[in-house]
Amino acid sequence: MTEPRRIMPLPLGGEHGLPYSRGLMARALMAVGVAPERAYALARKVGDDLTGRGSDTVELDRLESLAIDTLGEVEGREALRQLRRYQELRELDLPIVILVGGATGTGKSTVATEIAYRLGITRVTSTDFVRQTMRAFFSHEFMPAIHYSSFEAGLAVPDADDPLVAGFLEQSRQVLVGVRASIERALQEGWSMVLEGVHLVPGLLPAELENVLVSACVLQISDETTHAQHFFTRESGADRPMAKYLDRFEEIRRLQRYIVGRAEREGVPVIENENADRATAAVAELVLSAAERARERV
Repeated sequence: MTEPRRIMPLPLGGEHGLPYSRGLMARALMAVGVAPERAYALARKVGDDLTGRGSDTVELDRLESLAIDTLGEVEGREALRQLRRYQELRELDLPIVILVGGATGTGKSTVATEIAYRLGITRVTSTDFVRQTMRAFFSHEFMPAIHYSSFEAGLAVPDADDPLVAGFLEQSRQVLVGVRASIERALQEGWSMVLEGVHLVPGLLPAELENVLVSACVLQISDETTHAQHFFTRESGADRPMAKYLDRFEEIRRLQRYIVGRAEREGVPVIENENADRATAAVAELVLSAAERARERV
């Protein structure tokens, strides 16, 4: 396996540190929850301190002192604790695969994009993209389920006892063939990736993988009104008409209940997405905790 091609938020070195970059420093601090204006204030203070000392590297102990001066005792120490965890994740030197599941309209793509940015992962893809690709190769007659949206896949199996769930599971199993191929390709190259999509159904996902850090979760929006409002913000013309989602909203909500139920049975974390920043932070915590467990095993 080749070396993972990743860039972590802050390339902190060992006791001697590494070259300072104000933008990278601010980005790293924001990734661990520091407000943007406070992150840039601390980054500027670090830059001024380095200039005064005639140095171009920052050490963790010195950074912690400056963080406490700028952010206060509690926030400063917490920011540095999280930065150390990110550094330990980087030193683990394993490709990362993050799987973000959930029903339509639960904010998966937003959270997936943000967690990829925070971790410096450049490959983000969706199971809907895989489904669209498969539709180009397999006709409706040969593989009907993939030619419908997840919440309409029951139209492919109208005689099933529960067409909605049966069609959704049939579509998911078919799409996951392509998803597994995508993961295998990434791991062959040593790439990290974030995958998001409704088809990442707990219990249907790939089993434990070797030499890779895998974190999986399911997003949900419990409040119906909040969930429905997501479709007003995602309206983007004829290809994704808002009315299509709202007309099938009950089916979407039922699939959410089904996916969350499977997640709870399979022990997959369920994250309430009331706020994208908090949901992203929760996903980041899953990754960092998985890295700590991996380090303990090593």
